[in-house]
Amino acid sequence: MSLYINESTGVDDISVTGSQDQPFKTPAYALFSAREDDEEPKLFVFKKDEEKGDCFVEISASALKKARKGSDGLKKKLAKQLELEKKKQEKDENEAAKKLEALNIKIEEDKSLPEAIKCKIQKSYDAVDQRVKVSGWIHRLRSSKSLVFIVLRDGTGFLQAVLTGDLARAYQTTALTLESTVTLYGKVCKLPEGKNAPGGVELLVDYYEVVSLAPSGEDAFTNKIAEGADPSLLLDQRHLALRGETLSGVMKVRAALLRAVRRFYYEEGLTEVNTPCMVQTQVEGGSTLFNLGYYGEEAYLTQSSQLYLETCLASLGDVYCIQESFRAEKSHTRRHLSEYTHIEAELCFLTFDDLLVHIEKLITTAVRYVLEDPVAGPLVEQLNPGFKAPTMPFMRLDYRDAIKWLNEHGIKNEEGEDFKFGDDIAEAAERKMTDTIGVPIFLIRFPVEIKSFYMKRCADDANVTESVDVLMPNVGEITGGSMRIDAMDELMAGFKREGIATDPYYWFIDQRKYGSCPHGGYGIGTERILAWLCDRFTVRDCSLYPRFTGRCKP
Repeated sequence: MSLYINESTGVDDISVTGSQDQPFKTPAYALFSAREDDEEPKLFVFKKDEEKGDCFVEISASALKKARKGSDGLKKKLAKQLELEKKKQEKDENEAAKKLEALNIKIEEDKSLPEAIKCKIQKSYDAVDQRVKVSGWIHRLRSSKSLVFIVLRDGTGFLQAVLTGDLARAYQTTALTLESTVTLYGKVCKLPEGKNAPGGVELLVDYYEVVSLAPSGEDAFTNKIAEGADPSLLLDQRHLALRGETLSGVMKVRAALLRAVRRFYYEEGLTEVNTPCMVQTQVEGGSTLFNLGYYGEEAYLTQSSQLYLETCLASLGDVYCIQESFRAEKSHTRRHLSEYTHIEAELCFLTFDDLLVHIEKLITTAVRYVLEDPVAGPLVEQLNPGFKAPTMPFMRLDYRDAIKWLNEHGIKNEEGEDFKFGDDIAEAAERKMTDTIGVPIFLIRFPVEIKSFYMKRCADDANVTESVDVLMPNVGEITGGSMRIDAMDELMAGFKREGIATDPYYWFIDQRKYGSCPHGGYGIGTERILAWLCDRFTVRDCSLYPRFTGRCKP
């Protein structure tokens, strides 16, 4: 038998005959195409010859040897391909059999078992050796031979669960996905020594129900929330990102912090009030007000509840509120939000020193309560390993001494010059100083010209005010406060100095007219103190749905 090869026009394909009209492309494929029981065919390759003309000539001995080697390689490749196809077919057949078997498995509750006690995951930790019923979301999911492991989440905690036997093999189980909601029934068992799981227990599942199946494939949860994704994309998917252990952990610490603050205020005899968020007056300067139309009048979202809190002193005594404040600052720093939860208090009949002691007592006590909380305490340790609670007293640092310290350490103001009296200490310089000193600081006695119109001047120096910023390492300012002006003429001078019309403030001015008293107060940014407590890089991680320049969604 003769086979013909033309490298230019030939084709290596099973449909080609190998004739002169249908030549192969390569000698190796020509030999490969021959039947095993036939004699080796004679090979002729196309050759261009100017003297004899174009023609097919018998292949050389060296080229034939090379062709035989190539043909053997093609045969081995074919054998390997056939073996892989055979294995794939066997695998498909096995999987089809398993699927058929799985489809035939019915998940049914064994009615002979004790009735399951419905409980939240956190309560299940104390239900060892009892049959319970818990509902939640599949936080983690993995299979191992004939076992399926689920970590269930319900907001109160996490529960490790194990499915065995028919439960693990059932088709319904193979279709489970992350973030599907299920109800698990089973016995709570204490883990043996050396094994770890939330609550120190494991649920041996005997029955379960699918409440809602989350999608797989392109719409799978892991494709929506990918590790290391761009922060702006994660903010777009904030409703899903909140399901993560870190963000949900911060939110739980936040709840514990606000609970601890309210507990402290209750113990100190302060009364909680709810002040308006729609206002027609400013507190911290008109440039940061959010305007809104209000039935044909101009109104704003409040920057602070301070002025309204002051009006409550005469009727309720010391008061506080915890609600949202709004600042239209076009700041993209990691510690600024356009909407934040403001903890504010006003106290009467006290001195500046009394106010400072009250603030440090609030911070140290509230932090202690958080660390003692059975849920929040371990979360703080997890989020901020080695965190040390601050102790009283905090360092007192006069503004004049602060600018002296900054100059001595070569830290410049925003113009790149040495600090001078009256300069505002910007965030970067303030942070560097605080982080270097490394302890909580009361930065006190700021110049009149850089503080608000209502702040009381110091009796021993009329150029500075009885004011304070609380600075924490790694975060910076978390609290600002002051004694308030209690004399009518001094307050009116403050309005005049700032060019603020007094008519809209008649109700605030009346506090000095109808029984004035020495008083002071402060405001704490909840997100800032959380960033310090939970070691978060930005306050955006400490807000449920952060609002800042350019973002007001979802």
